[in-house]
Amino acid sequence: MKDRSKRILVIGAGMAGLTAARQLAEAGLKVMVLEARDRVGGRILTLREEGEILELGAEFIHGQPPELWALIREAGLETYALDGKDACHKSGKVKPCDELGEVFKFLNGLDKWKGVDLAFADYPPLEKLSLDKREEVINYVQSFNAADYRQIGIHALAVQQRAEREIGSEEVFRVREGYDRVPEFVAKKVREAGGRIELSRTVEKIEWERGEVRVHARDGGEMAQYMAEQAVIALPLGVLQHLGVLFDPVPAPLIAANQLAMGPVRRFTLLFRERWWATHEKANLPKLSFLFAQDAMPPVWWTAHPWETRTLTGWIGGPQSATFNQFTREQIGDAACKELANIFALPVAMLRGQLIGCATHDWQTDPRSCGSYSYVPAGALNAVLKMAVPVAQTLYFAGEHTDVTGHWGTVHAAMRSGIRAAQQVLAPAHAQIHELASRRA
Repeated sequence: MKDRSKRILVIGAGMAGLTAARQLAEAGLKVMVLEARDRVGGRILTLREEGEILELGAEFIHGQPPELWALIREAGLETYALDGKDACHKSGKVKPCDELGEVFKFLNGLDKWKGVDLAFADYPPLEKLSLDKREEVINYVQSFNAADYRQIGIHALAVQQRAEREIGSEEVFRVREGYDRVPEFVAKKVREAGGRIELSRTVEKIEWERGEVRVHARDGGEMAQYMAEQAVIALPLGVLQHLGVLFDPVPAPLIAANQLAMGPVRRFTLLFRERWWATHEKANLPKLSFLFAQDAMPPVWWTAHPWETRTLTGWIGGPQSATFNQFTREQIGDAACKELANIFALPVAMLRGQLIGCATHDWQTDPRSCGSYSYVPAGALNAVLKMAVPVAQTLYFAGEHTDVTGHWGTVHAAMRSGIRAAQQVLAPAHAQIHELASRRA
């Protein structure tokens, strides 16, 4: 039974919003997606320069999340597994290493903690580590989660570690054609199912009451109003927290959102003329995958190996990312060349001569994101669950920060939240259909 008369608005065309919109449109609802950017994909942002693919937002497929892999296969996209060797820069030398082995072993022990939820900084076993190991663990927690270790909660970290083990997240993959092909495919399916996607529509205010939503959005210089019975709110946590959209009245999930945290990240991709780390005698790392240099800034680098691109990506997660806050792309590129020259004992001038350009995006100052991705502070785990509860069968919140399976900060978390929101919208209609069917029987 299809009900094309039922209207629903989806606010945000990232992976959460697009996933929800597709499910709702294919279920027969009249769906309109409003997106402030001039593109779909949200925090997936792919550039193509000099024949190379540069990812400035989400880049990796972590493990085997079934909904994401089903979508990738449906879209016919080619993927490849990250492969190669990790290296560490310590005591002035670059050597092969397994930097993360001991870190994962320590974090997997979080399941044994039965005490109250504490910030990771106050986790008692952390104090028993040597100074070097403690620094490695803290750096990983902050880098991977874009979090302040003085705030992120032990319970949330334990939930996340279990979730990662369930999908085998030690395996990491990339989309060869570029990650933006994934949201573009979902947007195509939304339109094929009769849904509309309106880009460059900046939502400023959402007025609502049970069974009615009025969305005020700026279309160019003009204000437009959109009406619907229900709305899926698929905005990033940072936008909600910074009141980028005003709600009247304020729904309970918005209050819960303020208990969560939006993490900062600075990532950039350097495009070189040659793969000098593979060919130069002082580096000689043709199979380099990840490079860990805790005394450098950024402390984490990676290549696209086994795809032999001419790119190196630098990553800083958490509070340290503020290091490059005031830097231009050119200044970041210059600083990065200095760091790499120091790590590999190479002339800075040589690396500068090799550098074609530096690509980056400041997600923290981007008003459409106000941060990179979410994490859960100590004592706030229930806030995630509160954000996933429908409001008067009228407002439904989605986004990686509302994922109830512990995969915060990932594309598959965004998808799962979109699927959950769509199912919540459809649940009353399905219940009514079953009730009518049972009465007729």
